[in-house]
Amino acid sequence: TSASRLTVFLYTSPFVVALLLPRWVPKERLHGVQWLGLALAFGGVVVAFSESFGHSSKDVLFGDALALLAGLLWGLTTLAIRTTRLATASAEKTLFYQIAVTAAISPFLSLLLGEKWELDYSGYAWLSIGLQTVIGAFASYLAWMWMLRHYPATRISSFTFLTPLFALVFGVALLKEPLTVQLVLALAGVGLGILLVNRRV
Repeated sequence: TSASRLTVFLYTSPFVVALLLPRWVPKERLHGVQWLGLALAFGGVVVAFSESFGHSSKDVLFGDALALLAGLLWGLTTLAIRTTRLATASAEKTLFYQIAVTAAISPFLSLLLGEKWELDYSGYAWLSIGLQTVIGAFASYLAWMWMLRHYPATRISSFTFLTPLFALVFGVALLKEPLTVQLVLALAGVGLGILLVNRRV
């Protein structure tokens, strides 16, 4: 599966949150125009990555299924945080639980998959790992855990659609990639969709 298809399937998680969370937290229910906004924002992500979807094969479809599973589990993680005692835990504690479980399980999964362990990486690779650790795995998720305690999860989940588009925008700004009409339309769709999801009803 191409990275583009993986991205699209992964970002089905806001739909999981919007469909399931109101069963436990009724005030989180989305209404008609908000559902339209959620679909519009997701459509923007699809438009942004549609050029490189590629062909379908058995292996590709298996990858798609794994990406869908990842999106489902991501949504269920948000659901667990909002419907259990974690809803009142500090953002730091919630993040620690997630990182601790991941750190404990990942080495065993790596061994099971037969991955080679090595530390012979380039300086650029170490910089990337450092940025992913400090910004991706710590700062951004800490902010996300805090927001889950203070704002409706079904609404703030729509903001996650901005993440893959920011990657494309940074590609334009930093790597001199072309700014296409497709990307502009995608940004407009995601922006409008987020506005509709978060409008007062």
